[in-house]
Amino acid sequence: MATKKTTTSKGATGWRAYRLEIRFLLLFLLLLGGSFTVISLTWVNDHLVEPFTSGVAGASAVTLNLIGQDITREGTQLSSPRFRVNIRNGCNGVETMLIFLSAVLAFPASWRSRLSGVAIGLLAIQAINLLRVVALFLTGVYLPKLFDASHTVIWQTIVILFGFLLWIFWANRFAVVDSPADSSTD
Repeated sequence: MATKKTTTSKGATGWRAYRLEIRFLLLFLLLLGGSFTVISLTWVNDHLVEPFTSGVAGASAVTLNLIGQDITREGTQLSSPRFRVNIRNGCNGVETMLIFLSAVLAFPASWRSRLSGVAIGLLAIQAINLLRVVALFLTGVYLPKLFDASHTVIWQTIVILFGFLLWIFWANRFAVVDSPADSSTD
């Protein structure tokens, strides 16, 4: 029985045929692990993540007030006469942004493609996260029995899936992939 060998146009076989894919995966895991380690540091959380989360709360309060909700904000907490929520880590979109950022930076594309992908992607992720916070607040006000399931199952899945699909869309449509000769000059 003959075994089938995987080859590329350059004639590489076995794991060497997947050199770029392996490099991407290892770099992605390194960037992801590093970024999650950095945000777990108390100083980074207190000086970067918490102020960012407060900004998410502020944008959410403005949006909710624009649609007629009587919202007050104190730090990361949103309150109305009918409902109160505190936006914490995990609900600020930071983890999804780090997953997306790690995938884009690890992808073998030109730096121009990577930087434009990062800029547009992070804004898009925060837009979907803003929609998430607003929808969850409204769920808490009008359908409180559905809040927990919406928060832990539905919206977490939507935001992470959105980030993943956004990366696939960017990689397939907009990433200008470096040729192997070009990648050494980055």
